[in-house]
Amino acid sequence: MLPTDDILSHEKRIEELENKVRFYEELVNQLPHHFTYKNPLIGLQIKKTRTDHFIQSIRKENKEADFQLTCDSLFLFEQLEKHFVHIFDAFSHHVTFIDNTGNITLCNQAAADDFGVIRNEIIGKPIQQLLNLPEEKIKAIETLKTGIEIYNEEVLDKNYGIINNRIIRDYNGEIFRIISVFHYLNTERDAEKFSLAGRIAAGIAHEVRNPLTTVRGYLQFLQESVSPSNKELFKNLLIPELDRANSIITKFLSISKTREFKREPFPINTFLREYIQQLLASEVFLHNISIDYNFSNELDDILVHIDRHELVQVFLNLFQNAVDAQGEKPLSIQITSYRLDNFVRITFTDNGTGIPPAIQEYIFDPFFSTKDSGTGLGLSVTKKIIQNHNGTLKMTSNPAGTTFTISIPTLSKTNHERMNQYK
Repeated sequence: MLPTDDILSHEKRIEELENKVRFYEELVNQLPHHFTYKNPLIGLQIKKTRTDHFIQSIRKENKEADFQLTCDSLFLFEQLEKHFVHIFDAFSHHVTFIDNTGNITLCNQAAADDFGVIRNEIIGKPIQQLLNLPEEKIKAIETLKTGIEIYNEEVLDKNYGIINNRIIRDYNGEIFRIISVFHYLNTERDAEKFSLAGRIAAGIAHEVRNPLTTVRGYLQFLQESVSPSNKELFKNLLIPELDRANSIITKFLSISKTREFKREPFPINTFLREYIQQLLASEVFLHNISIDYNFSNELDDILVHIDRHELVQVFLNLFQNAVDAQGEKPLSIQITSYRLDNFVRITFTDNGTGIPPAIQEYIFDPFFSTKDSGTGLGLSVTKKIIQNHNGTLKMTSNPAGTTFTISIPTLSKTNHERMNQYK
């Protein structure tokens, strides 16, 4: 029989070991991670899930212990996603996460701005609503269905660029998230189109404009020596047609010349009320059109850095586009303004016949027009003007009408004060 002191010593040792076991059990339970720890030397492994853990016997081997940490898909990653978005907002590329049902769980600001959506409203929605593409053309859905990641693949649809897709799997090896990073190159492609159009325009001006001026001069000279009936022909048809051709060339040149923008801080609602609303007032009577204005009072004191002359041209072009798309019913237009984060949003909506889906991706291309007498420059110049204001121009259309959404960055008080220092 052991002496009393030895028995007490053993009991104390057992109590200490039991306390340590309880301590480690509690520690394991509190850890917010999945992990597996194998120790073949002692023949045991422990597996931890979010809600439980258990110890199993394994074959004893002369191998080193192995520790594998796995993200708790349903807890830790969803918490981290809320912090990821602030990091990804600093990226110029589009970053989107979708879950295993194809719904968006993360969307950075660059993607939301370029696709003209409000970020908080797109979270939880199918990715088709963000990209405005059929499911079979969406690379993230392709990766979700095939389980194959995409590396630096060129996308050739209306959203041109380079895409990379990566897969995050859960504890059971199932797809949990698709991370999609898209290098949006539409802006660069548009710049190339304008550069090409500019070279074409310069060639037209040189080869065609000078002869037109000569012909017009001779027509004016001959006009005085022809019969009265032919004078009317010269006055009402020949000379006006030459002037129209010259006007078209002038529009061509507008996309080749880099005009110095005279931008200045200006209250956006004041611009909309005093310039656009008054400018379009006369058109309402001429074309039997109704225009509804809805300007957010929140923007009354908000400044934007704009060239008023150029921005007026934007609205004239959009208005003319709406008139050209008028159907049988009277034309109705809605112009609204509101603030979204650090941007002013202006929407221009008409109830015309809409733009056919097959040509929607081309409407901002220089020289693309569906009208026999059109130059195809109105919308391309409009988009260029908005881009020169560091903004974006987006379009959505269906048979019930078309909406153009303009986004222009607001001018912060700090930037305004900094500008005033250099005046």
